[in-house]
Amino acid sequence: MDPHITEWLNLAIRWVHMITGVAWIGASFYFVWLENHLDRRNPREGLSGDLWAIHGGGIYHLEKYKLAPPKMPEQLHWFKWEAYATWMTGILLLAVVYYLNAELFLIAPGSDLSPTTAIAIGVATLVAGWFIYDLLCDSPLGKQPALLGAVLFVLIIAAAWGLSQVFSGRGAFIHVGALIGTIMVGNVFRVIMPAQRALVAAIEAGKEPDPALPAKGLLRSRHNNYFTLPVLFIMISNHFPSTYGNEFNWAVLAGLAVLSVLVRHYFNTRHASQNFAWTIPVAALGMVCLAFITSPAKTDSEAMTQEVTIQQVQEIITERCTSCHSANPTSTMFTSAPAGVILDNASQIKTLAPKIYLQTVASKTMPLGNMTQMTQQERDLIGVWISQNKSE
Repeated sequence: MDPHITEWLNLAIRWVHMITGVAWIGASFYFVWLENHLDRRNPREGLSGDLWAIHGGGIYHLEKYKLAPPKMPEQLHWFKWEAYATWMTGILLLAVVYYLNAELFLIAPGSDLSPTTAIAIGVATLVAGWFIYDLLCDSPLGKQPALLGAVLFVLIIAAAWGLSQVFSGRGAFIHVGALIGTIMVGNVFRVIMPAQRALVAAIEAGKEPDPALPAKGLLRSRHNNYFTLPVLFIMISNHFPSTYGNEFNWAVLAGLAVLSVLVRHYFNTRHASQNFAWTIPVAALGMVCLAFITSPAKTDSEAMTQEVTIQQVQEIITERCTSCHSANPTSTMFTSAPAGVILDNASQIKTLAPKIYLQTVASKTMPLGNMTQMTQQERDLIGVWISQNKSE
């Protein structure tokens, strides 16, 4: 496919994905906040609580029924299309970026995995992940939310580890995100919406609604709420090779997920007390620790005795990198240099040396899929040159 068309297709889908994702996550955050801030002291008959709020120059009064009003209102707003649109555009984006370019973005460099097999593994992970999650939630484990959460966390990180064994770091991360997103939209489509429809149907038929269904929907909604921050990180993770390019990228993802859940839990509980205020400094400290742990290893001191010149480095960069990272790329994949990184001359290479080190030496995430076959010796030479010229 024409790279210009691919780029704009990527942009259009990504933009819609972002817009609908903001709408979905924003609604999730708001309704959990609303549930947590209801005034439950002496509610009037039939209510479980109410809330007074001011926003945008207006005062609002919101009420929540214990189960449902005696008569359904003529206008009832449903929240579902934000979730469906986010998932559909996410799957399209996964296909356009990772499945149409499986050799570059999905399959680990040097792997014998075929694109068809890799795509099959990715799709199977999403399908199997939803069914395993759903079965666990409906099992006796579902009656113990904390234990269920721990089991789900272990299984998702196990999936991250397994995917990192067959996919590139980026490919593994994005499939974990797609897995969580599939679980979230599955909760909406298969549990939350059916529970809401059953509730409305019972009221319209003059029957007593089954309280078990809304309770089940609320549990799944809570899960979606805690999933949001890890998913948001994964959505931006391809900009940070220190995470997905790390040798233990699955463990880095696990750490970031834990920190995200801690932050989310604080905001979910701070209305009642500040018992979890400690999670914020702990999360900040955790980020510092992860930054330290993922810092690139120092260049071998023995190799430092070898004098490496900018001419040697430029020859490597020209052969291995400038097919894409040039003012006029020769690669059929790009019409302009990715991320605006141009490495046509020595001055540009010197200016971008820290970024080159991170991408080619430390994380080895570039060249993409190692399509130009950069050798380890060449990476070492670049690393030595950068180390020898840090003061310049």
